[in-house]
Amino acid sequence: MPLSNYDRLIKLAEETYAMNDDPSQLNVNKEVRDRLIRIHPATLSEYSNENGPVAWLLVIPTTIELMNRFLKKEISEKELFELTPLNTTYEALYLCSGLVLEEYRRKGIIRELAIKAIEDIRKDHPVKVLFSWAFTREGDLAAEALAKLTGLPLLKRN
Repeated sequence: MPLSNYDRLIKLAEETYAMNDDPSQLNVNKEVRDRLIRIHPATLSEYSNENGPVAWLLVIPTTIELMNRFLKKEISEKELFELTPLNTTYEALYLCSGLVLEEYRRKGIIRELAIKAIEDIRKDHPVKVLFSWAFTREGDLAAEALAKLTGLPLLKRN
């Protein structure tokens, strides 16, 4: 029996980010999802069809101070998430991850999810900068395209 779309996305996440082998990366479970929603409801996005999810997007609004510490490699991705305070003003947005099943790539799904998430977060917070830590060339290109589309500067962790 073939894997469900959900299981394929989980497998893709594990293959792309190897987060199970790196405790410094954010591994999204129910507790993490619940806290992300408390940070802002637009942190998690999904595009589905009749067979289930085909794309997932995760963005994390945070403070400029935490963004700078992350970019300088003073804190990990997991610490960025854990240290991001609740009920405050966020001026930076971490483009954490975008996953799309192979047969749905190059259709603008992640771009549309990301634009909507950024717009929704900017309704509530004065986001001034995007930042990323790309694991793939496609991720890097997507982050650059989002920066152009939103008119926000993009900072990158190497």
